Amino acid sequence: MNSKLHLVVDEYGIPASGIVTSGTVAACNQAPLLMEDLEAEAFLADKAYDTNELLDMLKEADITAVIPPVKSRKEQRAYNHELYRARHVIENVFRALKRWRGIATRYAKLTASFIAAIHVRCLFLYLPVHATYEAVRAKSGL
Repeated sequence: MNSKLHLVVDEYGIPASGIVTSGTVAACNQAPLLMEDLEAEAFLADKAYDTNELLDMLKEADITAVIPPVKSRKEQRAYNHELYRARHVIENVFRALKRWRGIATRYAKLTASFIAAIHVRCLFLYLPVHATYEAVRAKSGL
């Protein structure tokens, strides 16, 4: 009866893709789906995504993994703490999405309706950034 939203967010806080799963699905299992066609220099995620399979996939794709290791890992690997601080951008997107009560409490019974509400909210997140980009672009004559 619960659900979980998995998102890919760019450095400006604009959602690029996402998946809705049941609340019991592990976050790390959704990473391969989220990584399809992903062009990035770094992959910032929380400890839930710390799996050897994901780390290997990121290494193959030549993407820097910025994922803190779980405490139960035998060998604690290093990660970029400064770059990890930028993960607040991702958390801010979830906060902005959940400011809509219908998304926070999932009023929609159908997954399609829930995803539609997320798309509408993402438009409200994207449009101010897009307008600013267009204004800067127009000023610079590009």
